[in-house]
Parts: sequence; structure tokens; C-alpha cells
Amino acid sequence: MFVDSAIIDVRGGTGGSGSDAFRREKYVPRGGPAGGDGGRGGDVVLEADSQLSTLLDFSYRRHYAAERGQHGAGGQKTGRSGAEMVLKVPPGTIAIDDDTSEILGELVSHGQRLVVARGGRGGRGNTHFKSSTHQAPREWERRRP
Repeated sequence: MFVDSAIIDVRGGTGGSGSDAFRREKYVPRGGPAGGDGGRGGDVVLEADSQLSTLLDFSYRRHYAAERGQHGAGGQKTGRSGAEMVLKVPPGTIAIDDDTSEILGELVSHGQRLVVARGGRGGRGNTHFKSSTHQAPREWERRRP
């Protein structure tokens, strides 16, 4: 069966939240903040594949979401970024935003890629909010869609 048009819902991954942690060791008095940043969310990417000739696979599944970023951790550890989701489409595919009817791009040759949904940015940990007058910050940023 040949399918030449498909409407799909794509969603980039959300970023991870920052961390609120403090360094505490035996011989380090007032160790200070040690909260890590959250990881970035994954992107949704369309990639042209010359082995395909139809959009039949997209008629079985409509919703696609990339992986979210992991939260930050203590010890200034940044969370892992989410993996991007690659959707294979045949060459000649035109990506159109269904809400605004704006053309996002056209995939002409084999291996050409187009990012259709960006992943969110990770939040900052409490180490970013320290200063000489605010040495023990309790604030951190939440993840971003």
C-alpha cells in the first residue's frame, strides 16, 4: 500500500531539573553548594532514507517524543542529555507545520536531516547562584520544555 501523506505529532524531550546539593566533608568546613545542572532534552529529527518509498509506517503510529534529560545531582554532576529520535522518511518529503501551514523544510537527498522539534534546556543547579554575599543558595531552576 502506498501512502504519500501523514500527519504526526512530534515532541522534543524536556530538559532535566537542576540540583540543590551541598558539599559536606569531614575536614572542609562550610563546603558550599555542589548542585549540578540538568541535561538537555532530545531532538526529533527527520532523516531521508533512499530505501524507503512510502510513509506507511507513520499511519500506524502518530505520536513521537524524544527522550527527556536527566536531573542534575550532587557533586556538581550534570544530568545525562536525552537521546534524539530519528524518524526515517523517503527522499522528497516536505515537512509542514499543521497549525500554521509553514513549510519547515524539504528532504531531497539520502542522509539529509531536518530537526522538527528541539529538546528543552536543562535547569541550572545551585552552584550558579552563589556569590560572595549569597554563599549558600537554596534556589535552582526547573527543567524547560
